[in-house]
Amino acid sequence: MDRVTTTDRRTALRAGAGLVAGGALAAGCATTGPAAAPAAPARAPAAKATPLTAPAPRAFPRQPAQITHGPRDRPRIALTFHGQGDPKIATALLTEAEKHGARVTVLAVGTWLDTHPGMARRILDGGHDLGNHTQRHIAVNTLSEADALAEITGCADRLKRLTGSIGTWFRPSRAPAASPLVQRLAHRVGYPHVLSYDVDSLDFTEPGAPAVTRKVLAEVRDGSVVSMHFGYAGTVAALPAVLQELDRRGLRAVTTTELLS
Repeated sequence: MDRVTTTDRRTALRAGAGLVAGGALAAGCATTGPAAAPAAPARAPAAKATPLTAPAPRAFPRQPAQITHGPRDRPRIALTFHGQGDPKIATALLTEAEKHGARVTVLAVGTWLDTHPGMARRILDGGHDLGNHTQRHIAVNTLSEADALAEITGCADRLKRLTGSIGTWFRPSRAPAASPLVQRLAHRVGYPHVLSYDVDSLDFTEPGAPAVTRKVLAEVRDGSVVSMHFGYAGTVAALPAVLQELDRRGLRAVTTTELLS
């Protein structure tokens, strides 16, 4: 963990103004700040920060309601991350991806956004996709209709409040695919598609960075959607080798929206 913390200190220095803005949100200062002294009559009032606006969900007519991968005839893949855990590790992962010119998709848990609201801006400012992974990350497929709907709308409401959008994607929590009921509920909330995956890194089992790297690279191919997680130091350690090998194979890591566009 010391290694990750060191990386994060360097990350904070490199991230500049974007991370400063994110830190303000995390501190609860997104819409308020220190009281300003009255402006002199000859001076214009200070400009307000531009509100964050995020892309809305899109329908992809040639794609199924539940997407597991993108086109198999283009050298692109999507790295998708369960958004929860230590924000320092999350920031390290995002910075590592950006250093390699990669863009990722983050499916955020609502309670994580409640605790770390600045991460929404950090993700979007980096050019990444941001989506919904339910409010509490419980087994959504096992819930009643009312409770499942509350899980989906709870996270959607938080994304809307923080970013102006319910997010570009929905992924069910604690399941690789949505049940028919959850799929219908997600569509009702405003998500034309449910995002699944065809490559599971199993990084959440903490097998070590070499094992994560081997698992991903053994299965990834054109159009793959890879499931990974924030919150694990081994994922941070694995990402450089994964991205380097993808580059060697000519596979670009792009957002899911770009993968399907």
